[in-house]
Amino acid sequence: MPELPARHDDECHLRQAIALSQRSRDEGHHPFAAMVVDADGRILSEAVNASKDDCTGHAEVNAVRVAWAARPAHGLARATLYSSAEPCAMCAGAIYWSGIARVVYALSEAHLLTLTGNHPENPTLSLPCREVFARGQRVVEVVGPMLETEAATAHAGFWG
Repeated sequence: MPELPARHDDECHLRQAIALSQRSRDEGHHPFAAMVVDADGRILSEAVNASKDDCTGHAEVNAVRVAWAARPAHGLARATLYSSAEPCAMCAGAIYWSGIARVVYALSEAHLLTLTGNHPENPTLSLPCREVFARGQRVVEVVGPMLETEAATAHAGFWG
């Protein structure tokens, strides 16, 4: 699948997600964050990682849950999920089932692995979200990685 171009507001929203990932770290959580934005640019949800309390508490899943509660079914068909890191296979599944149409992410799974190494709290799955979405019956547009250097700052010294 060819690389898709970013939209004019993608960098702005992605920077918000990256800033939120630093807040997640500052609050004692893993440095990941996500937000769901509707087609008109309204933020439907913001979420940080809570996997220390719930193994499924990844930022993307948390953001999807809140957005889904506000706009179930076809209400997310034109929404974009912005994530400080590439969604893992579990998160990609949640995004897919929610009906969200588009994902924009900062850190790639491969780059994240160079930061986390073999840390037991982040056993990275080498399965790009594009591959997960490609197995579905509907298209999920994916843009990324973008702003990887900026996104990596929240991880500096965290995993070591």
